[in-house]
Amino acid sequence: MNKPKRASGDWEANTRRNTVRLGYWTAAWVVTMAIAVFGSQLVWQDIGWLKLASILINLGVGIGMIIANSRHLKGLDEMQRKIQLEAMALSLGVGLIGGLAYSNLDVTNLITFDAEISHLVILMALAYMAGIGAGIRRYR
Repeated sequence: MNKPKRASGDWEANTRRNTVRLGYWTAAWVVTMAIAVFGSQLVWQDIGWLKLASILINLGVGIGMIIANSRHLKGLDEMQRKIQLEAMALSLGVGLIGGLAYSNLDVTNLITFDAEISHLVILMALAYMAGIGAGIRRYR
């Protein structure tokens, strides 16, 4: 079944609304992540149920962020969706290949520090941003 065509203004308003909604969900996820980590380290070190509750809340908000991201992607036009897909593919590939190589460096003691997941998240975010930048330049 074909979807009815939307007026340009409606599509732009919908895209803007989805982008803002995704931004709110992302911010909420970051805040709940900080609460889960720093709360359990600084405030409720010995209260196991609060640690678990904060992690479960973060997980729930993360699921909301995933749903918001899916809605955001569905609302984009074909070119924007293609740019996002290519950037996400780059980020996934860099994260998987780079992350496993990084882990191997740690396991084989070729680096003097522990491989931290935060380093991988930063690497994936940088790859995603580079992919978005490259896609925008390519499809102008």
